[in-house]
Amino acid sequence: MLERVVEVHGEAEASGPGLDDLLVATGAGDRVAFGALYDRTVARVLGLIRRVVIDAGQAEEVAQEVYLEIWRTAPRFERDRGSAIAWMFTLAHRRAVDRVRSSQSARDRDARIGARDLEVPADTVAETAEVRIEHARAKDALAELSEPQRECVVLAYYGGLTQTEIADRLHVPLGTVKTRMRDGMIRLRRAMGVST
Repeated sequence: MLERVVEVHGEAEASGPGLDDLLVATGAGDRVAFGALYDRTVARVLGLIRRVVIDAGQAEEVAQEVYLEIWRTAPRFERDRGSAIAWMFTLAHRRAVDRVRSSQSARDRDARIGARDLEVPADTVAETAEVRIEHARAKDALAELSEPQRECVVLAYYGGLTQTEIADRLHVPLGTVKTRMRDGMIRLRRAMGVST
């Protein structure tokens, strides 16, 4: 595509040094050559950027960045690899695409943050009812456990004791407490309809 644009616009609209010569001179630090290069190419470079970025203000910012990059990287331009305008268009296109991606990324991030910070109204009545129903189900499920299993589970979950502390309190081996806890939890899951 860049070659087609170069063919359509050509480089012969002004007398004097060609764009390749101006870019090489710019690479050597010639500010006058850079000014001439800018004057002869800014409309086309800005037009390319506007087609990608759309927003006029952002397109102008990108164009400034592109010409700064041209000034800094002009020494890397190699005539035998392509024309000056194609090289400049490549820089401009890359910068424009980067700006679009960056803007989209910022919009996506803002949307995620906005959604995260959005307060969702809570239905406290339904939530309270649900907690009561679950509490009743848990109480019924606990009633289905054997007395030793229920005792271990209640001490662990309601009493906050570790398995070692439960073994000490009940005067039973630690392995027995672990078995009662495991078997009790398996029965509770089944009774409550929780899959593992």
